[in-house]
Amino acid sequence: MFSNAIVRLPSQSIINGLSSASLGKPDWGKAMEQHAAYVDALKNIGLRVKVLKEDNLHPDSTFIEDVALCTSDFAVITNPGAESRRGETKGIRQVLGEFFTTIEEIISPGTLEAGDVMMIGNHYFIGISNRTNISGSEQLIQILNKHGMTGSTISLKKMLHLKSGASYLENNNLLVSGELEACMDLERYNRIIVETGESYAANSLWINGIVLIPAGYPETRKKIEKAGYDTVILDVSEFRKVDGGLSCLSLRF
Repeated sequence: MFSNAIVRLPSQSIINGLSSASLGKPDWGKAMEQHAAYVDALKNIGLRVKVLKEDNLHPDSTFIEDVALCTSDFAVITNPGAESRRGETKGIRQVLGEFFTTIEEIISPGTLEAGDVMMIGNHYFIGISNRTNISGSEQLIQILNKHGMTGSTISLKKMLHLKSGASYLENNNLLVSGELEACMDLERYNRIIVETGESYAANSLWINGIVLIPAGYPETRKKIEKAGYDTVILDVSEFRKVDGGLSCLSLRF
């Protein structure tokens, strides 16, 4: 169960965020409205939300999940694989220090973005992607082992991040899409398949029994509700334009 979340407001520079999509530039005003609705949803679920001011120097900085991994006992500051995002970690140690006494760090040549890290109990799956390399994953596994946890890697060929195609919904239920549908490492879980046309909804977000789902993916919503979950639908269209999803917008612990 989560008690806290940390978010960062989207800056006007979000229009220059990294993107592999062909959906046009995000509208900053609309992104602010969608972000406010996201924060309200977190609060309605019962989380205390710390809102950080915008960072105009870093267009992707609202995707705060990538710069830190928060566990129940400690936090890890990452080293983003996208060079333009590495400055986003500046000041995050001070923020995390308000909540954690133990803060670890991934150092070069290791790279790691926490969008590639999926927690299932005390085990963490780490996607090896264009943003997270072997050195970064090995460093994280060493940190996890030091704290009595475990980690393992999954190689990605097409997806930006591991959580672009997989979301753990607790109770042994795992939302999966694309190349992760046939991943042997995930066979032990009850896999809820997200069809190709709704693949963006694979990045849905479980928080304390509620599943946040991006708007516009009714079939995925039906499957999640059939599995027994209450859902909240949120429009994150402006964040999708710069490769962001629901989990990317917060640190939860």
